[in-house]
Formats: sequence, C-alpha cells, structure tokens
Amino acid sequence: MNELKIIAKIRTDFPTKFGIPRQSGLVDTVGKIVFEEKYKNLDALRGLEDFSHLWLIWGFSEVDKTEWSPTVRPPRLGGNKRVGVFATRSPYRPNPIGLSSVEILKIEDGEIYVLGADLLDGTPIYDIKPYIPYTDCHTDASGGFSDKVLNDNLKVNIPQEFCAILGEDYEKTVAVLEGDPRPHYQNDSNRIYAFEFSKYHIEFKVENDLLTVTKITKTGEKIV
Repeated sequence: MNELKIIAKIRTDFPTKFGIPRQSGLVDTVGKIVFEEKYKNLDALRGLEDFSHLWLIWGFSEVDKTEWSPTVRPPRLGGNKRVGVFATRSPYRPNPIGLSSVEILKIEDGEIYVLGADLLDGTPIYDIKPYIPYTDCHTDASGGFSDKVLNDNLKVNIPQEFCAILGEDYEKTVAVLEGDPRPHYQNDSNRIYAFEFSKYHIEFKVENDLLTVTKITKTGEKIV
C-alpha cells in the first residue's frame, strides 16, 4: 500500500483546536489551501473552477494518541455516553483522517480559497475531490444523534468596546461564538473560557444560553 502524501496545507483563522467549528459549513470562515512544492501544478486544478464545492481529505495533525478505542464519548452527548467510534467523527480513530465539504470561493495563483472549513491552521491535506450533488447529496438521510443538536446555538453579547476592536470581523466572530466553542460537558457559568481566533484573543463566559464576551485583544496579523 502506498503511503499517504501531504499535497497541501490549509491556512485558517483557527491557530488552536479550541473554538474550531464542530463540522464544516457551520461558519463562513475563509480558508486558503496552499500546495506543497511538488504538487504546485496548475494542470492538476484544471476544470475545478466548474464546481461549487469540494471534499477535503485531511489529517488530524494534533492527535497524540497512538492507541484507538472502539468507543468514544462525543461532546455533543455530554461527554458521558459512549458510542462506537465509527458512529462519530471523533479524531481518535484507527487512522486519524478527517473529511470536510467546503465551498470554493476562488482559485487564484494555484491556491484554492474555500468557505466553511473546520480545520486547524496548518492542517495537512491528503487529497481534494469535487463535490458532486447528484451522488453526494442525500436529502432524506438520517443524522443519528447529531439531529438532536442542530438548533442549540447560543445568544451572543459582545459589549460595544469590543465590537470596535473587531470592526469588519464582528459578524464572523459572532458566528463562531454562536456555535458554542466549549466542550459540551463543561457548563460552569462562573468559568472564563479563552481561545484564539484570527488575529484575536477572546475570553467569554456562558450562563444558560447566553454567551458574554469579557475580553478581546488583538494578537497579530490576520491569518487568512
């Protein structure tokens, strides 16, 4: 069997795992796929501009477990109930491979800009395939336990002083926070959570279904 080759890496607004959307397409954040030198060939992208979406096959590069477990505890089930690993999208798998469907924004200078990626900045990409609606879209599909958590977004309160810091990044930041960056088994209303997003360090707390931002500072330049 041939070994997997890293063909590209993706740049995203998520420098750490905390805060990454739980699935692709939930938040309209931009990612940029940058090909490794060996695979920087415009011929390899010929015809991709005719598609609106694509599949990314990628690696969970931050997974540090060497052993796998046949069952895992999905955060969306409170972190207490175990289900089979193949009934989840947990990163702790026999092969730590992820799959994401993203929208193509543009292809420019041999790089692909995409919308809705749920990947850590610098994640290795193993392959790219076009999304084909007539075979890949199943409107009558059942989503198992994930169907129960479709509408559990938080309300978000960002004080005016922090809105001014965010500027044009306000809406996409709200979208990330609405998705509730916390692990679902954590529900301490007194706890201050913190994560890095784009060029910001953000701190917040959650009480019931209201997330309130307590601090935002700029950390550097925008990633994408």
